[in-house]
Amino acid sequence: MRDIMTSPQSLHLPPNGNAPLPRHVAIIMDGNNRWAKARGLSGVRGHHAGVEAVRAVIRRAAERGVGTLTLFAFSSENWRRPAAEVQALMELFLMALKREVKKLHEHDIRLSVVGEREGFSSAIQKHIEAAESLTADNTGLHLVIAANYGGRWDIARAARQLGERVAAGELDPAGIDERAMQSELCLGDAPPVDLCIRTSGECRISNFLLWQMAYAELYFTPVLWPDFGAEAFDEALVDFAGRQRRFGMTDEQVEAHGA
Repeated sequence: MRDIMTSPQSLHLPPNGNAPLPRHVAIIMDGNNRWAKARGLSGVRGHHAGVEAVRAVIRRAAERGVGTLTLFAFSSENWRRPAAEVQALMELFLMALKREVKKLHEHDIRLSVVGEREGFSSAIQKHIEAAESLTADNTGLHLVIAANYGGRWDIARAARQLGERVAAGELDPAGIDERAMQSELCLGDAPPVDLCIRTSGECRISNFLLWQMAYAELYFTPVLWPDFGAEAFDEALVDFAGRQRRFGMTDEQVEAHGA
């Protein structure tokens, strides 16, 4: 099995390599089933092929200096898929936790898994905890895997926790603001998403990081996930670098602020 990382010398900077990079990139990895179907393969084979794309994107994000990379691996709605496919996905998740985490650790990558863990088997939960513990002090790329995750669930959970603090007398309702809500979210310590990439041509965010993507730049590509590699990731970064992010201001204000 290929190493999850390659040497920095093997990578080439994109055409505008000096352009600002997104601090936080989130990716909706879509198209595994369609990739497999087009080749007369099972959906499970498509998911296995998608693992190579995951490795390639992690390598490139780390080399480019992206601070946080969040991958949407399994949504809370994906349990509705055929039982055999769900079982195969769980086995693939467990295998990745067993085989890849040491490689991540060797390359100073910190791993976090966000989502409702109680839905997973005890074996998967155990390996998630071990992986996070092993890599907790790493200072390189922060790799986040969103598994059994939904944006609405995340916000509702945060609101419930704030409500519990109010009920316990620990928090004045008047103190509930955006910062308080942010602190209770799964990615409360991560910067907001700057760039969200979705593969396979679908143009929606599918209940992913709804709060965190309030001002994210959206990048939709027709490339199916198993075919999305380092070069495709660079293309998304180049596109991001060419955008003007206004955050409610006018073009003139942004230009003056940048100056």
